[in-house]
Amino acid sequence: MRIPLLARANAGTLTVLIALSAVACLLVAGLPRATQASFDEALRRSLTTAPAVQTDLTVASEPRSPEQDLHERGQFASLYPQWRQIVPAALRPLLAPTGHMSAKTSRTPVAGTSGRTYINLGWLSDADQRVEWVRGRAPGPLSTTRHEGETIPLIEVGVVEEAVREMGLGIGQTKVLGESDYVAVKIVGLFKAKNPDDRYWSHHADVLHVSRQLPPGGLDFEYHVTTVMSDAGLTALSGESRHLTYRWVLPLDGRAASALAVPDVAAAVTELERLMPVQVVSPSPHRLDTGLPNLLGDFSAALASAQTVIFLALGGLLAVALGVIVLGVRLLTDRMEHPLGLARARGGSLRQVAGAGAALTALAVAPAALAGYALSFLVPGPVLPVVHAGPAVVVVTAVVFAAVRVSLAHRTPLHERRDDVAAARPSPRRVTLEVLVVGLALAGAYLLRERGLSQDPFLLLVPVALTLAAALITLRCYPYPLRLLVRLAGRGRSAVPFLGLTRAARARSASGLPVLILLPALAVSVFATVISSGIASTQVRASWQQVGAPIKVTSVGEIQASVIEKVRATDGVEQVVVAQTGRVQLADVPEWAAAIAVDMAQWQRLVAGTPISLPTLSGDTSALVSPELRGRGAFEIGWLGRPRLTPQGVIDAVPGFWSSGKFIVMSPSALPRLEVNTLLIKGDVPLAELARMVPASTVDSQERALAVIREDPLTGAVRSTLIVVTVALGLYALVAVVLSLVVGAADRTRAVSFLRTLGLSERQARRLTVLEVLPMVLVTSLVGLGLGLGLPAALGPGVDLSAYAGDLPVGDYSPDLLTPGALAAALIVAAALGAYAHTAIGRRRNLGAVLRVGDST
Repeated sequence: MRIPLLARANAGTLTVLIALSAVACLLVAGLPRATQASFDEALRRSLTTAPAVQTDLTVASEPRSPEQDLHERGQFASLYPQWRQIVPAALRPLLAPTGHMSAKTSRTPVAGTSGRTYINLGWLSDADQRVEWVRGRAPGPLSTTRHEGETIPLIEVGVVEEAVREMGLGIGQTKVLGESDYVAVKIVGLFKAKNPDDRYWSHHADVLHVSRQLPPGGLDFEYHVTTVMSDAGLTALSGESRHLTYRWVLPLDGRAASALAVPDVAAAVTELERLMPVQVVSPSPHRLDTGLPNLLGDFSAALASAQTVIFLALGGLLAVALGVIVLGVRLLTDRMEHPLGLARARGGSLRQVAGAGAALTALAVAPAALAGYALSFLVPGPVLPVVHAGPAVVVVTAVVFAAVRVSLAHRTPLHERRDDVAAARPSPRRVTLEVLVVGLALAGAYLLRERGLSQDPFLLLVPVALTLAAALITLRCYPYPLRLLVRLAGRGRSAVPFLGLTRAARARSASGLPVLILLPALAVSVFATVISSGIASTQVRASWQQVGAPIKVTSVGEIQASVIEKVRATDGVEQVVVAQTGRVQLADVPEWAAAIAVDMAQWQRLVAGTPISLPTLSGDTSALVSPELRGRGAFEIGWLGRPRLTPQGVIDAVPGFWSSGKFIVMSPSALPRLEVNTLLIKGDVPLAELARMVPASTVDSQERALAVIREDPLTGAVRSTLIVVTVALGLYALVAVVLSLVVGAADRTRAVSFLRTLGLSERQARRLTVLEVLPMVLVTSLVGLGLGLGLPAALGPGVDLSAYAGDLPVGDYSPDLLTPGALAAALIVAAALGAYAHTAIGRRRNLGAVLRVGDST
């Protein structure tokens, strides 16, 4: 066979096949890289934005005897290399070059304060690099002093500036610590962090800030602060007399993390916990403190949901792309049918004929696949196995289909067939297989709803099976209503409707291929559109749930009335609702709950027209309680007095404040006075201006919360992938419609030409072509549209998308029919225009060039 001659004769078809193959390979190889890059970025952002105390590997030891005490920096430093040495290989790329060490006491009371003031002793190995002394000097050597007739150690320390305001500490003060084994500290300097935003300080928040703690059953706060001392102070610390903890911190650099390595990293952390007691010689027992497994677990759960949605979309895209390429290969083999049949009749073997069809297909598909594969490397992201496998699947599918189809078409020389006379009956084997596919699809959908994807990853094939089942049912059932229309058309006076619908109902079995392409394309694209719309609407609702108002201002202290009036008078502010929040004690028992005192009627007016709704609260002493406080009857709370509240109802969440735990919503009139510390604001006003007006406050807005949710890399990966898949599938569907018209063009032209010899007009020819082509596209579009709208509701319970919607479950799949309807309408219009164009082109052909001798007699 002369392959170059065949290629030159079918240059147009080969060009279409080349374009389809190149684009398909670019998509199937490029999109996985892009999505995996988004996954990696999401993991890196999760690790770099989380507090370092959660991500870093911290080795902790609590000495209990003098033999276990470490009194010199060198003793700490000698152990640090041992911790790094036993870190498993999967964790080593994530370790930062340097770490730090610390020694701290906890709950060290100041003598004579009745346990209300605690000054803990702290040593940081890199304090000189982290703090800046603003007053006084850095701590110096250890000395002694007298207390109650005994000589005790005197340690020079520095404290954070905040301790001066909160605890009344100052330079020159000497405090005796302990209840029996005393030690004295002398404050010689005040410091502040050189970079208070450094993630390093999450390990030492007790050094940088004074903490207030309310003990169980108590009404007075305890004040805690941790000082900073020099290396000399280590000699006075002993675990025998103090609650002492040593720590070696191995920082993690999240910028080197990869989502593909998450399982290995999680296993490495577990292995490190096992190795520590047996691989390192240390004077005291030690443990590994890290929140990394929890972070990786949360990320893995969110990643699994993202992969589920993306794999469903990409799987549908690959299936449709392969179907369109197969349709293009079918067009090529149809165009080669005459020369190949002639070669077969002249003695060519079946192997030679099939080899020629496969070789010509490979000549077009292989270079195009290689070009698409090469272009995919322009997309940033790791190279996954699917990047290599996808283009190979495209080439193999196209070549194998060409070889098989040519082999079946030319089993015997000069094999004549006419499948347009009557519809072929499917074999019992084929009917059984189709029934089995439909049954498995329905059973899989039920299991997916009941068990979810986490129980069985093979359920990922369920959506594909559902679309295939719907396509098979459509393929088998759509001729029956057409036959009813044929009977009705047969009673009319015009022959065109009868002939057009008859040809549509008696379509060749191979014409089902466009159905198997169009229906998944429409279903998956509509499914992607509905899922994307559901995520977007839930994100908006989640942002309102997080903030509770267009703008929320929360202050650490009371907001004065003059400041509130100033806020009300600011340009752009439409409404301000004041509230007081805090923790309250329930009755006389050591039980605590969160509470908010707010005018619910004003709050309801402020959020009118938003996705959140608020219950009604009537009565000065009425309250709404959380489910945990249900059924208690009237109760007292300790909050600016002892108001007695009567539960009026149960509320599951308070938008902007709490969604779980114990909480109370009450009227401001139940309190003796309202100490406002929260403002709920409606209007358009710069957040920075509000932060300036209300000192020591945090300003949140619904728009900012929504932006944070949408900027998450995983969320962006899901939505961008769905958008790309929707557009690609829409284009593929249009290409499938055009190719289906071209594939049947020869038979259709021959039939129309034959009817023109019997007096068929050009206008009637156009109507006939439209009636032949349009029913298949119309029925398939409607079924695909319905399936795509139903898939989210059918599969929704098995796919958790809350990680991309502000942790709210995505259950509102209200269909937005604009995009799906436009896509279905575009396919129908394209089919109608293609039919008209086909008739116009066929009109210019000479009947003698179409009909053979004897066809018109």
